[in-house]
Amino acid sequence: MRVTATEAKNRFGSLCAQAKREPVFVEKSGQIDTVILSAEQYQALQLHHDKAGRAARRKAFEAEYGDWIAAQNAFFETHGIPGADLRPW
Repeated sequence: MRVTATEAKNRFGSLCAQAKREPVFVEKSGQIDTVILSAEQYQALQLHHDKAGRAARRKAFEAEYGDWIAAQNAFFETHGIPGADLRPW
């Protein structure tokens, strides 16, 4: 649904109810300026954003430190974990 800023101001309560069903796009000067979402839609959007951000950070980390991680894994596969033989159990 699209409404003008004046309509949004005058019908805010009904637009909040409408936003529970679908996003409400508020226009100023013929351009979309604001979007009214339900809390549930907003939380879903935030969750998706957080997951995408974590995935991007992980990919960047692995790109930067991938060689080091591989070298560490190879070392431990060859030599074992230092001190592992000293465990009393």
